[in-house]
Amino acid sequence: MKGIIGAIAGDIIGSPYEWNSIKTKEFDLFSRKSVFTDDTVMTLAIANWLCEDKDSKDVLIKNLKDFGNRYINAGYGGRFLHWLQQDSPEPYGSWANGSAMRVSPCAWVANSLEEAQDLARTSAIVTHNHPDGIKGALATSDAIYLARIGAGKDEIREHVEVRYGYDLSFSIDEIRPFYDFEVSCKGSVPESIVCFLEAQDFEDTLRNAVSLGGDADTQAAIAGSIASAYWDVSMSIADECLNRLDYFLLDVLIDFENKFMDDEV
Repeated sequence: MKGIIGAIAGDIIGSPYEWNSIKTKEFDLFSRKSVFTDDTVMTLAIANWLCEDKDSKDVLIKNLKDFGNRYINAGYGGRFLHWLQQDSPEPYGSWANGSAMRVSPCAWVANSLEEAQDLARTSAIVTHNHPDGIKGALATSDAIYLARIGAGKDEIREHVEVRYGYDLSFSIDEIRPFYDFEVSCKGSVPESIVCFLEAQDFEDTLRNAVSLGGDADTQAAIAGSIASAYWDVSMSIADECLNRLDYFLLDVLIDFENKFMDDEV
């Protein structure tokens, strides 16, 4: 199974470790604490926007607000919570990784890299209009789209480094000992991409991301969203995650897959 399930699985598998960092790849993938958080909710809000009207920024904002307020305790940052309460919300210059964690549906809808970039930019700027927030969404979406169309890891690495200026030359083992909680795009998106680049398969990608510590669910959501365009997500992992969604979110996921992904999954 491929698609935005990768972001959802990363979020759920990483969720127990967001505030309980571990520095090892040896951990149980699922426990009773494995739940969906804001990463999943916002990913599916973007998916629903694309199903309804991908050309409308107003529909995008409506979906982000509707989903956010429906799941108000999903774990949002304070500034986004304030944004959710506004009648006419304006972008607030965020450079945080929320723009990257939710962007994956854009890369699956697009028919070209340029369209993926346009959709990713739009998905970010209604909240994360800081250049770093936009860059994080674009780099993530580009990596997903390139993986989706069959690009190799070297091509993906070079594209992200050249176009976005991210340094991807480090290894996870090198940074793991001192990597700390980091919510900025510039401090977490490159690391999440390297978690994919170093991995042997989808599960290994998530183990890399969680083992860094810090913002484990979002790192795993970003890394997982790329990995699930490059490898299949095993049905055992997918089923465990789907069983943790409620009916509303599951219906959104099914609608998105039926509309955009019948030929890909």
